[in-house]
Amino acid sequence: MPNLNDYLALDATAMAAGLRDGEFKASELVSLAVEQAHRVNPTINAVNVECYDEALALAADLDEKPARLTGQVAGVPFLIKDLSLLKGHVATHGSCLYQDAIATRSANIVARYLDAGLVILGKTNTPEFGLTLTTEPVANGATRNPWNLDYSTGGSSGGAAAAVAAGIVPVAHATDGGGSIRIPASCCGLFGLKPSRGLTTIESDIGDSWSGMSVGHVVSRTVRDSAMFLNLITLDEARLYPIPAVPRSLNENLDAVPKGLRIAVQNQHPFGEALDPDVIEAVEKAAQLCESLGHHVELVQHPANYKAAAAAMNKLVCIHTFQGVNRRLQEVDIELDAADVENSTRQMAEMGARLSAVDYIRARDSLTQVEQQMAVFHQDYDVLLSPVLTKTTAKLGWLDMNTDDLNEYGARFRAYSGFTALYNGTGQPSASLPLFQDSAGLPLGVMASAAWGNDHLLLQLAAQLEQAAPWPQIAPFAETD
Repeated sequence: MPNLNDYLALDATAMAAGLRDGEFKASELVSLAVEQAHRVNPTINAVNVECYDEALALAADLDEKPARLTGQVAGVPFLIKDLSLLKGHVATHGSCLYQDAIATRSANIVARYLDAGLVILGKTNTPEFGLTLTTEPVANGATRNPWNLDYSTGGSSGGAAAAVAAGIVPVAHATDGGGSIRIPASCCGLFGLKPSRGLTTIESDIGDSWSGMSVGHVVSRTVRDSAMFLNLITLDEARLYPIPAVPRSLNENLDAVPKGLRIAVQNQHPFGEALDPDVIEAVEKAAQLCESLGHHVELVQHPANYKAAAAAMNKLVCIHTFQGVNRRLQEVDIELDAADVENSTRQMAEMGARLSAVDYIRARDSLTQVEQQMAVFHQDYDVLLSPVLTKTTAKLGWLDMNTDDLNEYGARFRAYSGFTALYNGTGQPSASLPLFQDSAGLPLGVMASAAWGNDHLLLQLAAQLEQAAPWPQIAPFAETD
């Protein structure tokens, strides 16, 4: 029987293999996951909806029916981000507005995970409606970074990232509508891939995917886990958006990275914001590492019109924020000005309510032009390296969605971000690589992005870098004595 130290040393791929081979039981793994959650979650506040008893019961049932453990990940403990529906459980969306909203169905991506035999322990904390770069919602409280409890986990998948970095689960569901997988991955020392638009399972209407800008996947400790979990949600046919051609199995041939990739490097902020020296150094070191592995590296200027993309995405996010908030307002029969939402959410929803259909179409057209610019850029370059964030991980409280000074909030948001959201607008795959730490010992990711549909190439490069410069699997806080 494995002990807690054994559990913390396993990634999901190893757990699934051990379950299939009979090395341990699902109930043993899930019991250890719950034990670790009880140890660390009261401090870090990563899990805000607990399903521990259900998870233990399901695991025991899997032990009685080992034939159900034939899938890639069956029996592995897992967590769902609290922006997605899990039937029978509250879906708070990080908001006081949804504190008593029980889901009557599971989201499409959650249904995929359930069908794969994953054991759901609960749901993870997120900022209100996933709208900011840290996870400190008024509704559910702040999530603390397991690397240093005074610091943010990033957002909006901050609860997911904290749970993985703290050893509760090896992989956790996450979503990314402007950087919400990659930013927490960078802050918490994890690998985080945002897949190509159209590749993976989504809901059935455009609004739930923020007009194609938001996609779901996971944060993980290893590249191979990310690839394995991507297989679970890859579509067989197009749904709402064109589907890219990718290998049938995204976790095969990860060690067969093409030689001599053409890698561009971006080390200046597209809007002229200052970059921390640690951030610049991390990008430079990543470029040097790629060059040492035989790839061709070249410093480039900004490859597309970031300002046009940012303006267009801001309009679309505001429209879809109003759409989501208004759906709940109609259910509880209140007006927006009386809604219990955070100040930034209210401002964005009010702006979304004022925007017209013409504004929406113009924003979509603007993003299409930027997509075309990036497609031309990738005719010359296979991968683009850049920072994830402009600064090292912020302390808790520095970025407050509920502040009365929304001008200051906006200025800080812009000064902290600027790189990740472009790839949500263009639909390209983009990943945070946990290759480095800053001068204070906190994780510091570097972002690698590729042309639409080149998810497998990005995974191959990430796996090569992981082998060349291995990163810590969990935060010291998670370790047992």
